[in-house]
Amino acid sequence: MAEFKPTPEQQTAIDTFRQGTDMVIQAGAGAGKTSTLKKLAQAMPSKRGLYLAYNSSIKKEAARSFPRSVRCMTSHGIAFQAVGLKYRHRLNSARQSGTHAARLLNITRPLSTGKDRPQLAPAQIASYARETVKRFCYTDATELTTNHVPRRKGYSYDEHQALAAKILPFARRVWDDARDPNGVLRYEHDYYLKEWLLTAPRLTDYDYLLFDEAQDANAAVTRLVLQQTHAKRIAVGDSCQAIYGWRGATDALNVFPGRQLTLSKSFRFGPAVAGEANLWLDLLDAPLRIEGYDQVPSRITPNLTPDAILTRSNAGAMHEAMKQMEAGRKVALVGGGSSMIKLAEASIQLMNGEPCFHPELIAFESWEQLKDYAEQEEDGSDLIPLISLIEEHGAEGVIKAAQALTDPSSADVVVSTAHKSKGLEWDNVRIGADFAERIPREDEKGRRLIKRAEAMLIYVAVTRARLRLDAENVQWVHLLNGVRD
Repeated sequence: MAEFKPTPEQQTAIDTFRQGTDMVIQAGAGAGKTSTLKKLAQAMPSKRGLYLAYNSSIKKEAARSFPRSVRCMTSHGIAFQAVGLKYRHRLNSARQSGTHAARLLNITRPLSTGKDRPQLAPAQIASYARETVKRFCYTDATELTTNHVPRRKGYSYDEHQALAAKILPFARRVWDDARDPNGVLRYEHDYYLKEWLLTAPRLTDYDYLLFDEAQDANAAVTRLVLQQTHAKRIAVGDSCQAIYGWRGATDALNVFPGRQLTLSKSFRFGPAVAGEANLWLDLLDAPLRIEGYDQVPSRITPNLTPDAILTRSNAGAMHEAMKQMEAGRKVALVGGGSSMIKLAEASIQLMNGEPCFHPELIAFESWEQLKDYAEQEEDGSDLIPLISLIEEHGAEGVIKAAQALTDPSSADVVVSTAHKSKGLEWDNVRIGADFAERIPREDEKGRRLIKRAEAMLIYVAVTRARLRLDAENVQWVHLLNGVRD
């Protein structure tokens, strides 16, 4: 395949790399981020590089195209070779219910969670403790503390603090088990990664590190790269696509040293889609604006027949999928339907007045209590699409539809949350109806402001389109005055 001449922005990055300078590259959606990293490696063939990929699929793709002077790995892959081998026999074990985990942890009694709050059953305690350890693994903390106990919807700050102090001893049991090659709980890949990172490893085999998707890195991996002061560090990503903060990601681009550069010319879409993306970049006060590729005839087209529908929530995605099924189309859901089945099953438990183990719904004793919280509390508004979906179609109907989803390779239309659409692209994209409901209300001064995380999510969604974009459900962008966190 013929090599394309570098753009002026890419050439600046190459020249800076040759000078041996640390860099932070803000790369807009579709702006040739990966091809730029390859050009950097090609410019210094005698130097040894490590391309730190965000996940295994990106690593495999990179390994096929990067020069031999670059080793392509995930942080988990490196950690497995260093530490994880001794836990190999514990990986990929059978799923473990909360009830089974509670028995293994010797949790035999329910736990009080505060006045007028439901008790946590042993199985719920075990699940909560395991989730706490998972959150700890995402941080750069060296000790497990109450700061790692996730806060549940519906709990006040004081209630959470009291509960966290009770959960911590159980979480420490989980972590002790995770560091034991003969442990009995289900073992997670994040455990050996965290154990390795706690040794403050040095990657001395490499002259430079290419840190891809740095905006989505967790604090633990970010510290790993920052510690490699012997090597040149190039952090690459898009701060406006940092949409995983809710699960522990931190935007490493904000803390990295080095010269600040940008890649602003997108080769994914043309000027029309670029213009829509720039509306959101304006709100976000981003360090770049995207220039569309004039050879791609993209258009903003309402009422199109989509290849993909992108939604804000899992419930919104399932609602769109069921509408498409009713229209006779074969539908695929990115990530599959298992998460929706679990939510529907948890909804049935609440409706039956039974203990619920789903982390999103564990704080509630009944379906009515869940509805009251969603209607009355601002933090509960994201539960409204789930409630609407279940009450419109019935939990059993949702489960049946989720089981009827097809594979993306044979689907007429793909439905995805905006989060799961990250890294994907389609010719014809529609922004889902649940975004239409997110128009911010006016504050006391008559301003309409949007949370930063919400604006970033919509920016990701609109930039998945190559040729045609139906963005009618987010046209309320023109009413906004700015972004707030």
